[in-house]
Amino acid sequence: MLFVLPIRTSIRPWRTPYANYALIIANALIFLLTYWPHKNPLTGAGEVLRPAAMQFMLTPLRPHLWQFVSYAFLHSSIMHIAGNMFFLYLFGNNVNDKLGHIGYLCLYLAGAVFSGIGHTLLNSNPVIGASGAVAAVTGAYLVLFPQTLITVFYWFFYFIDTIELSALYFIAFKLIVWDNIVEPRFSPSAIAYSAHLAGYAFGISAMLGMLAIGLIDSSRFDLWAMIKRWNQRRRYRDVVSDGYDPFAGLPTAKQIKVKEVKKTTEQQQQEERIKHLRNEITSRIQHYLPAATEAYLDLIAIDNEQILPRQHLLDIANQLASESKHAESAQAYEKFLTHYSNYEYVEQVELMVGILYSRYLNKPELAIKHLQAAAQKLSDQGQLKMCNDELAKLHK
Repeated sequence: MLFVLPIRTSIRPWRTPYANYALIIANALIFLLTYWPHKNPLTGAGEVLRPAAMQFMLTPLRPHLWQFVSYAFLHSSIMHIAGNMFFLYLFGNNVNDKLGHIGYLCLYLAGAVFSGIGHTLLNSNPVIGASGAVAAVTGAYLVLFPQTLITVFYWFFYFIDTIELSALYFIAFKLIVWDNIVEPRFSPSAIAYSAHLAGYAFGISAMLGMLAIGLIDSSRFDLWAMIKRWNQRRRYRDVVSDGYDPFAGLPTAKQIKVKEVKKTTEQQQQEERIKHLRNEITSRIQHYLPAATEAYLDLIAIDNEQILPRQHLLDIANQLASESKHAESAQAYEKFLTHYSNYEYVEQVELMVGILYSRYLNKPELAIKHLQAAAQKLSDQGQLKMCNDELAKLHK
């Protein structure tokens, strides 16, 4: 017996995912209004919907347009809706944060429509449930956050534990391939696998398309950036496999002689130490952030000018703040703002460092500077109020 359940992800949304919460509440309310497990008095067959709600399920043999959306808000049991809403909460919050409320709602509803079309093309039995729309959201998460970690609870006979797996591999191989392609061959059931696969296909292709044409800001950590880096490496291998060295044979106006500067033993040891610490940060940051943070502190103790990749530096700054290392955290946030000022949520970082300077480091001038910068860009009303309240205290 093997039971596997993802229970959390390694990232949290910067902004409150109101659209996702609204969808979860809407699904729950509609379930309470439509669920009615009973037997049909004429046929004796079991039915799970009130008679008035039957017209809203998707019937492939004679579908109505509204059914391609309405079916996704109906569920056949408490476990059915609980499972769908759990996965929607797990993966939807960060997707909502990335796409915004309107974009996220469009993704969810379009995912329901496309998964309904996929089911209708391949099946004749009626279908209900949000799993196709949730699959679209999960597919979007795979594209937008493939390198994040998912903590998975497993129960294998007497062994009970958790393990952290890459979102790319867990979603692609466990949720898509195993759950919807391999397992159904061994244990057929009434689950709408074709709707799931259509939802995943839509979510993945829609996000890749929008990243490719620039409708969504790409980062070096999403799947589109990973594909582009892989393609660059492939093209380079193709070029050098023919014996051509792109870095040699270039015409130059004159040969420039560079005098080699010999490094002292101490300098060589310092460089080796820096290289070792940077490698340690890279290898540990996805699996054990506190250890990566300790390595970062050792690194800047050797060379305070060292800069990490954007997401690594932000994760470590957040970890330092959570460990109440306020001065070190503020310094890391300042480096982030200096080198990554075009970050899409830079106002969140400005707010965080402003609060650090105001509440913990007693540097009111720096606090006012960052809080004012944050106030100009914050869109979340709760965060904006907190920012303005903090500014009001500082101006007293």
